[in-house]
Amino acid sequence: MPEAAASDSAQAPASGTRFAGGPAESPGFLLWRVTGAWQRAMASALTPLGLTHVQFVLLACSWWLGREGATPNQAQVAAQAGADVKTASEVFGRLEAKGLVTRRPDPNDSRAKAVEVTVAGRELAGRAVSVVEDADARFFAGVDSVAAVSMLQRLAAGVGGA
Repeated sequence: MPEAAASDSAQAPASGTRFAGGPAESPGFLLWRVTGAWQRAMASALTPLGLTHVQFVLLACSWWLGREGATPNQAQVAAQAGADVKTASEVFGRLEAKGLVTRRPDPNDSRAKAVEVTVAGRELAGRAVSVVEDADARFFAGVDSVAAVSMLQRLAAGVGGA
């Protein structure tokens, strides 16, 4: 066993990381920092509207999925949002208590709940999307948006297979 340990330590750099410049060169660490800053920007933008970020995402996804007259269920909205179904169910309960959505049994699946955005929810979703788009524009100012979106799309596509 000591031979394996010696072999492992011989492969690891003395600094304990493969990034000579430390965290400033680590994609994961940089993503962590950028994500935190972006989440704070979104929270700051959405708080005046009385929404948390996850409430906004689920409300907006419900609104987008229901635009064509279809009524999505909680699982479909959660999938669109990339959210956990249990968490989405809890958040939908809060959105329903605020009068922004209504939930009823899904006529196509007795185990599921269909989500319909109320008039107040549609109005707030529209305002919130505009606020978030403005906050995004400020946050990503100075970044090549085409390149950034392309990179994020590639990363997001890989998330499902992880």
